[in-house]
Amino acid sequence: MTTTSAGAATPAAEPPAEEFTVRRATAEDIPEIVAMLADDPLGATRETPSDLAPYRAAFDRIDADPNQHLVIAELDGGTVGTLHLTVIPGLSRRGSARSLIEAVRIHADHRGSGMGTWLIEWAVAESRRLGCVLVQLTSDATRVDAHRFYERLGFQASHLGFKMPLA
Repeated sequence: MTTTSAGAATPAAEPPAEEFTVRRATAEDIPEIVAMLADDPLGATRETPSDLAPYRAAFDRIDADPNQHLVIAELDGGTVGTLHLTVIPGLSRRGSARSLIEAVRIHADHRGSGMGTWLIEWAVAESRRLGCVLVQLTSDATRVDAHRFYERLGFQASHLGFKMPLA
């Protein structure tokens, strides 16, 4: 599952001069993914990069499920981002599948460089390739800059979300 910037359809950002690829995450990527998840105000309160055991168990479940696509974005072989794409089969919309984009992170050194745009564009294209008719995502209400980013890419704030902590 590798896509280069040259393969993206009508990108909103200028293609990087370097080679941009997206690949399936491996167990060896777990420390770097967790570090990116923890590297923001919200993640810093809920992630524990010093204890990778729960993340390794979660990775095994994700990796075994064909509807889960945990990916790494690389630029010239170095990690610049990650996201988790889930394909959700359903009965609504005439039995259509939809995809859910979660845990989008761009490495601090590459924020504002267009890598986030390229990664989301990859996720949308991959969702189409996988037969999805809709791409959805949620974003914490406090992430105002992220909301503007997603709207700029064509996402619409169409729903109000609810959560209930179970633990």
